[in-house]
Amino acid sequence: METDEFSLRLKGWRMATAEVLYYMPDHPSLLQSFMWQTLDLAPSYPRIHKFLDYWRREIDAVIHSVRLATGETIAPPKLNTADHWLHH
Repeated sequence: METDEFSLRLKGWRMATAEVLYYMPDHPSLLQSFMWQTLDLAPSYPRIHKFLDYWRREIDAVIHSVRLATGETIAPPKLNTADHWLHH
């Protein structure tokens, strides 16, 4: 996979922020918040899903909920051509 951030952004990748609310293992009645940002590809968000799968497998803290926010994409300019020329 390309690691050049600008190239990824031109291909539709965008900054994604995941806020994970989870139950603390030693205090299950308390919720803790964890924020994580990465470049990811909408709408499937493979990096966020990989991270959450890892969390569920390897971390004792049970996830309560996940809130996802994404930024704008950077894309090459779109050129629209006119079918007719307008003359005065």
